[in-house]
Amino acid sequence: MAGTFQAVKISDNVHWVGVVDWELRDFHGYLTSRGSTYNAYLITGDKITLVDAVKKEFLGEMMSRISSVVDPSRIDYIVSNHAEMDHSGCLPQVIEQVKPEKVFASSLGVKALQNHFHWDQELHIVKTGEELDLGKDRLRFVETRMLHWPDSMFSHLAGEGILFSNDAFGMHLATDERFADQLDETILREEATKYFANIVVPFAPVVNKLLASLPGLDLDLKMIAPDHGPVWRENPEQIVEAYATWSAQKRSRKALVVYDTMWGSTAEMARAVGEGISSGGCPVRLMPLNGSHRSDVATELLDAGALLIGSPTINGQMYPTVADLLSYVKGLKPKNLLGAVFGSYGWSGEAVRQVEEIFDSMGVELAVESQRTVFVPDQDVLARCRQLGADVAQKLTDRV
Repeated sequence: MAGTFQAVKISDNVHWVGVVDWELRDFHGYLTSRGSTYNAYLITGDKITLVDAVKKEFLGEMMSRISSVVDPSRIDYIVSNHAEMDHSGCLPQVIEQVKPEKVFASSLGVKALQNHFHWDQELHIVKTGEELDLGKDRLRFVETRMLHWPDSMFSHLAGEGILFSNDAFGMHLATDERFADQLDETILREEATKYFANIVVPFAPVVNKLLASLPGLDLDLKMIAPDHGPVWRENPEQIVEAYATWSAQKRSRKALVVYDTMWGSTAEMARAVGEGISSGGCPVRLMPLNGSHRSDVATELLDAGALLIGSPTINGQMYPTVADLLSYVKGLKPKNLLGAVFGSYGWSGEAVRQVEEIFDSMGVELAVESQRTVFVPDQDVLARCRQLGADVAQKLTDRV
């Protein structure tokens, strides 16, 4: 059964049979600068079971890895923890080739798969607490709705203590290593944080509820095997604890100054604002949008206490890159943020008001009065910008 692509053994009866996507650089507007993986897992034993699948274009690679362990026709069950197409895209072809006895998904997973593929395939619904007998072991199911799709579900392999967690506890990271403990800790933390900040943070209340319920579910967690990124086999509690911290959305004294500029005036104001924040003793990060991707801003925002936006006005609107960022960040639903706005304009100056309105719709508290100037800021304007930053720093200090 030797072939080009080989499975990787992660426990006595479980193999990784997924794929590494070295080329991926964009995932729904999220900059995946280190690529990604689409993880699928093969449970061997009395009832051979495939947990999740991969993107349609990677079907052959996944089937090659499966074939390195067993003849794919021997697969009895398929479990779909998550219907998003990077985990289900090749599912119709897999079912056609394998002809499994049964395919399992949550009730909303069944609905999503039917809406994806418009098929007559019989699917079996499983609910929280239900178990699937695999002979020598069993899978227990936990519905995790809106983490991060309505259909999302965990599957727990009782005998091995492995939690197949679909997109939760994952990250976008292409690597030859299959286990988190094999990776550089800085990269691991960076990518796990970025993933939470850009994918999971809108569902922080769901995370809080799920984590509170875990003790009552009595799941032995020897490993956590997500659908993206490495498997957590040593101290899997570390990523659970990180999720608890991130989902609390506790804010630090750090402030982000995010801006774009046409002729340098708004940038000059941003530097003055940043100087004021620093003078107030708060950490500050200036992120010009001509060189900062929206997903990197979202990552920095995960623990920041304040978001300050600088925008020039063009054609009666805020600058396009600023509008793009705010549309993206608004969807992430950040909580407990202070905000401030500034910018330069030529003759109409609508941008500052428009950003204020978006902040209001997001529930961001405006910490200070906005600052704007016609064309090039003079020393008086820059002094006011510096004071704006100092005032934000003081409010952050009082609040945190």
